[in-house]
Amino acid sequence: MINQLISKIKKTGAPIVVGLDPMMKFVPEHIQRKAFAEYGETLEGAAEAIWQYNKEIVEHIYDIVPAVKPQIAMYEQFGIPGLMAFKKTIDYCKEKGLMVIGDIKRGDIGSTSEAYAVGHLGKVHVGSKSFYGFDEDFATVNPYLGSDGVKPFLKVCQEEKKGIFVLVKTSNPSSGELQDRLIADAGNRPLYEVVGEQVNEWAAGLMGESYSYVGAVVGATYPEMGKTLRKIMPKSYILVPGYGAQGGKGKDLVHFFNEDGLGAVVNSSRGIIAAYQQEKYASFGPEGFGEAARAAAEDMREDIRQALESR
Repeated sequence: MINQLISKIKKTGAPIVVGLDPMMKFVPEHIQRKAFAEYGETLEGAAEAIWQYNKEIVEHIYDIVPAVKPQIAMYEQFGIPGLMAFKKTIDYCKEKGLMVIGDIKRGDIGSTSEAYAVGHLGKVHVGSKSFYGFDEDFATVNPYLGSDGVKPFLKVCQEEKKGIFVLVKTSNPSSGELQDRLIADAGNRPLYEVVGEQVNEWAAGLMGESYSYVGAVVGATYPEMGKTLRKIMPKSYILVPGYGAQGGKGKDLVHFFNEDGLGAVVNSSRGIIAAYQQEKYASFGPEGFGEAARAAAEDMREDIRQALESR
């Protein structure tokens, strides 16, 4: 799948992932009213609203970006109906030719990790048959339980030719409480560098044509750390959250990319899907939230393009 992702990035000229992280406060009133009229103010009604919201956004951006990243917690909060909307969203995005990164941040051990890997990336066996569960193309993985939590994903990735993005340096302000701690037996280097080195080892064993199926998550809010980690993990694609709403700008991103202009894909969630709520795109109005999302994605693509050309 990493080869396909790179191909789509080249085709669209957009190293961009749209985070499909629906919250009810983002969903315009007219969509909520219609969903509640059919299902009531219920979990089913909420799930229908976020599904219809996602669907319209995807219809407006599928031809200009290579991938989407639904965050599973935004669906889980609505229980089983929410998970059904999560699956419908994945299937629809794949029908439209988009790559899907399941933002699940799983990190466990043994059979539990195996079940997560199979459920999201692989096939589960039922009697004499096997079935895909959620069937994303990539998944995010938390490595802080050690290799026991990652190896089951590596196994499924090898079998299915799918990929993972391993959390290395996350974009949230308190990430440094643990990730920046200096490790004495690693030459007093920060923990995120040690994790990056481990990701590089995993990546070497699972290569695509030019990049590995094993990528990394490094926040846009820490560009200098991103520069260091880019050198540590030269063959890993870096998924970069934190653009836009969290403060990251195109100029902050240049060090995440390799000299070939590849090697990174940048995520924006509410900056795109809730663009109509921003002053810049307010003229589209709630009825035009899909058009506003497209305009925001185009502006993001141009911002990154200009930053890479001027580096």
